[in-house]
Amino acid sequence: MGLISEVLMLPLAPARGSVWAIGQVMREAERIYYDPGTIRAELARLEEALEAGEITEEQFDQQEDALLDRLETATRTGAGLGNGTAP
Repeated sequence: MGLISEVLMLPLAPARGSVWAIGQVMREAERIYYDPGTIRAELARLEEALEAGEITEEQFDQQEDALLDRLETATRTGAGLGNGTAP
């Protein structure tokens, strides 16, 4: 960009910075959400909740299916984000 366009865009700098920061937070949240270790830990907690009688078998099955779908998505790309997109 030229100097004049930079000066004209200066009032938008806080908004551009906010958009960048939100993008960074979203990428990190997505990385954690699709982390296989996190998903496996959630599966273990889910099994403990079932054994403790805190949830029903039906609730367990529904939540387990959702977690296994997430795990499949996470492992589909290997080192990628896990959501089917490259980093």
